[in-house]
Amino acid sequence: MSLSAFLLVFVSVSLSAVGQVAFKLGVSDQEPTDSDGVINTLLAFAASPFIWGGIVAYGLGTIFWLFALQRLDLSLAYPFVAISFIVVFAVGIFGLGEPWNSTRALGLIIISIGLVVMARA
Repeated sequence: MSLSAFLLVFVSVSLSAVGQVAFKLGVSDQEPTDSDGVINTLLAFAASPFIWGGIVAYGLGTIFWLFALQRLDLSLAYPFVAISFIVVFAVGIFGLGEPWNSTRALGLIIISIGLVVMARA
């Protein structure tokens, strides 16, 4: 895999991960109550700048993904979507203060090893 192809995949996947974090921030702003209906909840989500930021990040990530697919076989590119697990894990831990444990860390190590093997294929 060339460096430029890897960068396209990495940027695409990172933007998708940023979108997920923005979605989490957007829904965390909302205080759910039993009296809120689905429509009111969806309207509250639609008013969140974080939700809109997540949508924009996903859109940009899709554009980068299209360029990556132009250069790579899908069977090589798609496993790199797993990079998002690593990015989201790190942001969750260090940015959102989410808990972690050794089992999750071991899973990320295994994913990382798999990505290295795929990149060398």
